Amino acid sequence: MGIDMTGQPVFLLGEELNALEPAAFDTEVEFQDLLARHPRILDFGTLADGRPLRLFLVAREMKVPTEGESASAFWLDHLFVDADGVPTLVEVKRASDTRIRREVVGQMLDYAANGARYWPAALLQRTFEETCADDGAAISDVYGELLDGQSPDEFWATVEERLGAGRMRLLFVADRVPMELRAVVEFLNRQMRQVDVYAVELTQYRGRGDHRVLVPRVHGEVATAAKTRSRSAGAGQKWTRADVDAALGSRSSEDRQAGLTLLEHADALGRPVANKAAYPSISVYFPATGKQVPVWTLSLRDSPGKDDLAFSFQSITHHLGRDAASAFADALPDVGGLGQKLAVQREKGFTGWPSVPLSALSAQPEALRQVCAAVERLMDGGEG
Repeated sequence: MGIDMTGQPVFLLGEELNALEPAAFDTEVEFQDLLARHPRILDFGTLADGRPLRLFLVAREMKVPTEGESASAFWLDHLFVDADGVPTLVEVKRASDTRIRREVVGQMLDYAANGARYWPAALLQRTFEETCADDGAAISDVYGELLDGQSPDEFWATVEERLGAGRMRLLFVADRVPMELRAVVEFLNRQMRQVDVYAVELTQYRGRGDHRVLVPRVHGEVATAAKTRSRSAGAGQKWTRADVDAALGSRSSEDRQAGLTLLEHADALGRPVANKAAYPSISVYFPATGKQVPVWTLSLRDSPGKDDLAFSFQSITHHLGRDAASAFADALPDVGGLGQKLAVQREKGFTGWPSVPLSALSAQPEALRQVCAAVERLMDGGEG
């Protein structure tokens, strides 16, 4: 009981008895490399459909910009993702590093906030595929394990949406987790509904030759259990176009017609992509300057009055630049509070997901036409 905390050896029994003694990691780099090569060490918990969790490495030393890609940046130790599209941010510290007590928490929250702003789907996909290539892994084999009938574009769009909604895991990994960090982890879990926070204590034992034993101990699982159950109640369904059409059928005639107008426009000029969410949802990619750019997501929530159309300014800015995003914002209608949200986005560099209620668009047909015209200008390079 509790052998990973007592300092007592672990005994490996083969032809003879081999005592494995607790041993520190020589360097933080060694510690980080171990997790990058063997992410199964961190595979605790389950996916939304009950399958065992498995993490896939997106990047070691993932760049976290503070004001856009060209600005100064921080570096996250590891970024992983699971088959549900939930990002997992990992910071690694040895117990000898005094920052493990308090400073690392502020660091991690900084990474989570800025990563959600500056990691669009295209960047994540490119980084992941480059990491696979660097590690000598066949991308088709890795995607075969990671994707559940989705295309890579669909999967990474889901990851981007998770980030935008603040749905992620934060993992503090250390060879010894101080009580102060455990307390902060429990507190953050109680306060943050969408984010799961864990501290993982990884104890290493070494014996004769190359024998090593790694014993992970997870702190924070009890605090996350209740909110994980509540989230998983409807979070795992993948919605089709037919599902979205059916959901629109239960709306008012005006809202239904507005939704169908948007989808018909998408069918004619873009590529609709079904989403995996707790409610019927569909995103649309439109071609612009030779790229497929996710432009908007229609979400039909539990209450008809909460249906909305959200614009993916984060991806538009990443793919087409801030000037194109600014021109697109200027072309959108000022209805349903959208104008105020766009003003905030202008100040923040167009990195968010401002939305407008579907009912606000259905009440003003001219506003709906303005949205479609703005998308067409974006496809033409923002001219007109």
